[in-house]
Amino acid sequence: MRAASSTAAGLGGAPVPARAEARVGIDAIGVAVPRRYLDLEDLARARGIDPAKYTHGLGALEMAIAEPGEDTVSLAAAAGRRALEIARLDPRDLGLLVVGTETGVDHSKPVASFVHGLLELPRTMRVYDTQHACYGGTAGLMTAVEWIASGAAGGRSALVICADIARYGVATAGEPTQGAGAVAMIVGAEPALLELDIGVAGTCSSHVHDFWRPLGQREAQVDGHYSIECYLDAVATAYRGWKARAAARELVRTGAPAGEQLAAICYHVPFCKMARKAHTRVRRCDLEDSAAPWDASVEELRAATSFQEQVEPSLGLCARIGNVYTGSLYLGLAGLLHARGAELARRRIGLFSYGSGCTSEFFSGVVGARAAERIAAARLDELLAARERISIDEYHRIMALAPGAPLGEPPVPGGFRFTGVEDHRRRYVGA
Repeated sequence: MRAASSTAAGLGGAPVPARAEARVGIDAIGVAVPRRYLDLEDLARARGIDPAKYTHGLGALEMAIAEPGEDTVSLAAAAGRRALEIARLDPRDLGLLVVGTETGVDHSKPVASFVHGLLELPRTMRVYDTQHACYGGTAGLMTAVEWIASGAAGGRSALVICADIARYGVATAGEPTQGAGAVAMIVGAEPALLELDIGVAGTCSSHVHDFWRPLGQREAQVDGHYSIECYLDAVATAYRGWKARAAARELVRTGAPAGEQLAAICYHVPFCKMARKAHTRVRRCDLEDSAAPWDASVEELRAATSFQEQVEPSLGLCARIGNVYTGSLYLGLAGLLHARGAELARRRIGLFSYGSGCTSEFFSGVVGARAAERIAAARLDELLAARERISIDEYHRIMALAPGAPLGEPPVPGGFRFTGVEDHRRRYVGA
């Protein structure tokens, strides 16, 4: 593992001397989504609702619809294969595979075990799942980063995959906030996409029942308004924790709002409008901590401008795919780098991860000089363009399918499909 020899981004994107520690972070991202999607305006009209309630009120345009053959395993494996190809990484250089998910397929055998087999990864590596609602992927990412930074990896990289299917059921309150997909990240030294600020993070956890899914149920249970309160309370505590550590490391100037010193911020997005609420709360923390007088009407205008500049560019993919639970934050990161990768090169950004139940983390990192080039290899525009828009009737038909009754279709090139259960074993096929 090499010590840093280049410069990292400081305040406002100005270079600062590189740290002596190893540079560790996200080297490549691969994304996989179901082949079908539902337009939210079609859903709104079918439910007798003004489409603006979804498109403006939630910030949602489309949502991915997964049928049983597109389960967590098949999506995770497809995303993992793409990430490995983009990074041009020999699988023999992997030492860790972690899948963060709250949509497991077995009480004992982890999704990661299936993915390990489908991708034919080395036997000499650790393989497991992490679960804590939407935070599970971040738990895997932090484990991988610290494993590499500690030297325990011995020069090897990690594959961290966030894969989920958000399902609330037909004609329920949560129906327009469904979605599905997987985001895979190659984590290693000298990362091309994002170098994380190791040890600079704020966390917040509490035992709450804002969202949960009892064993045996496909649809989640959620106390919507309470969950929003829990999220906002968590982002305030975690952000203040990050801010204190960032100031101690001199990554942000004291005496100036820390949030404004970040070039962009990605938030966990169960629905896109939640990012606006979170950003408003983060700005409120800075105002309250400054103890300086401020005008609410003036701050409302400033917050709107700040949101447009710092947050909105991260929401493009999320608005067209929907809620991906563990993958939502990292879908936002991919969307941000896709939209502004060149502009953000060598600049520091913030990220907030929230998992109901609950636990959360606010952390930061510096965008790589080659981020735009590396994210372009993910071909995100092509991924979305290849999908099929379905009708309401087809959506209802897919939602009525039993989880063990996949459609008899072949996988897309480079993809995988669940084909059914034989002798109590789940079977998959790849292309």
